[in-house]
Amino acid sequence: MNCPRCHQAVDPRAIACPFCRTPLKAYGHPGIPLYRATGEEYLCDSCIYHEDDSCNFPQRPYAQDCTLYHHREQPLVAPTYRPSAWAQVQLWARRNMTLLGILVLLGVSLAIALAQR
Repeated sequence: MNCPRCHQAVDPRAIACPFCRTPLKAYGHPGIPLYRATGEEYLCDSCIYHEDDSCNFPQRPYAQDCTLYHHREQPLVAPTYRPSAWAQVQLWARRNMTLLGILVLLGVSLAIALAQR
């Protein structure tokens, strides 16, 4: 990731550029991205929230940086990940470890009882 002001390489988790102190994350929080316009264009021109009139950002429609920005050509919801059948079995086994333990104990007990006949 490069700083938008000084174009130096910075850590993607950095809150501010260590060279020029430009804020890279909103409100000093590493989990809130800060989107910036490039050149003289405004972010609102390509934002989905501006297009459907649901934006409540105070700098609208002339925002050069924004925390709510979402490009209108990108899907709002990321595609969902569906784990494979084997991964689902493993997940079920981890969630039901006690039940599996009881079933194994029951199976071993039954095998011992049948072997002693």
